[in-house]
Amino acid sequence: MKKIILTTLLLFITAATAMSQQIPETEFEELPQELYTIPQEFQTAKVLEVKNTDDCQQTTLEILNGVDSGKILNINYGEGFRLYDSQKVKPGEKVVLTQGEGFEGNTVYSIMDKYRLNWVIIVVAFFFAVAIFFGRLKGVSSILGLCLSLVVLIYFIIPNILNGYNPILISLIGSVLIALSSIYLAHGFSKRTTLALISTLISLVISIVLALLFVELTKLTGTASEETFFLQLNQDASINLKGLLLGGIIIGSLGVLDDITTGQTAAVDEIYKANNGLTRSELYKSGLSVGKAHIASIVNTLVLAYAGASFPLLVLFSMDNPEPLWVLMNQEFIVEEIVRTLVGTTALIFAVPITTFLAANYYSKQSKAFERRLQR
Repeated sequence: MKKIILTTLLLFITAATAMSQQIPETEFEELPQELYTIPQEFQTAKVLEVKNTDDCQQTTLEILNGVDSGKILNINYGEGFRLYDSQKVKPGEKVVLTQGEGFEGNTVYSIMDKYRLNWVIIVVAFFFAVAIFFGRLKGVSSILGLCLSLVVLIYFIIPNILNGYNPILISLIGSVLIALSSIYLAHGFSKRTTLALISTLISLVISIVLALLFVELTKLTGTASEETFFLQLNQDASINLKGLLLGGIIIGSLGVLDDITTGQTAAVDEIYKANNGLTRSELYKSGLSVGKAHIASIVNTLVLAYAGASFPLLVLFSMDNPEPLWVLMNQEFIVEEIVRTLVGTTALIFAVPITTFLAANYYSKQSKAFERRLQR
């Protein structure tokens, strides 16, 4: 077990070092500051009255916070863009306002969005209640693992990327921290969990290699999405966008790997408990049989999850478009989603035999050690 752990960590460190050296820092041309404006202040407001017209919604609002609390405003919401029915506001609703400076130096207020945080808190509380009610102590530990993962993401990975560190190296270190916290907290400190963790890290190394290979082969730059465009506008941050793309793929792969590794380790463990006389080869074959069924279901689930996240792209394919299909499929933002899906799915498939082999090897040695003790 110790040799396996040391070998896994060595592979992980080697992959991290190699990738951080192979990805060059990307330089972007500075964009003039006058191309964009940033709101000076954000506030919440309550909608008092609404009059719907053909062009917009004429609204009367009351500011709820800040120095202008209590101030009554009249804002035309939806001027200059198409306002869908789901976006329209109603009397009594809360909205988010932006306050900025107009061309003539006057203060300009705009409705940015509906205020949703109250309902978000209720939804999160409902999720926690369901997880704790059905999972009991396991549910509590899983929530703690989730919270620690978010802490690592928000307070370690993102700040270090913004400070100019290599996104891949930071994502790798963060992935190890997330795996340690989430897997052990969710499943307890046991040899079964340790086997799942080792399998996860080995499979993550494979996903790193696949991500680097696929991104290089498809010539992705990490600049295809709207989010990266806004990152380029920010003159205070120097971010390697190609490395950021790879780091995102790595973290996304981790999210699906721990499910398959913990489940597969548990399956082999239960098979061993049911018949501890099985040899390593027999235990491996039995565990792999379970793993194949798991692969068939979870690969489909994973692809559908990515397809759901990219559902607007699927709708775009169905619309009348002057560009042929091959031109659409060649666009970088579409290829990014394909690569992201295939890296995670391929790493998932590799995780099954890796986890099964490690678990079968460990439990078969346990069985032999038990037999030797009986003979004494």
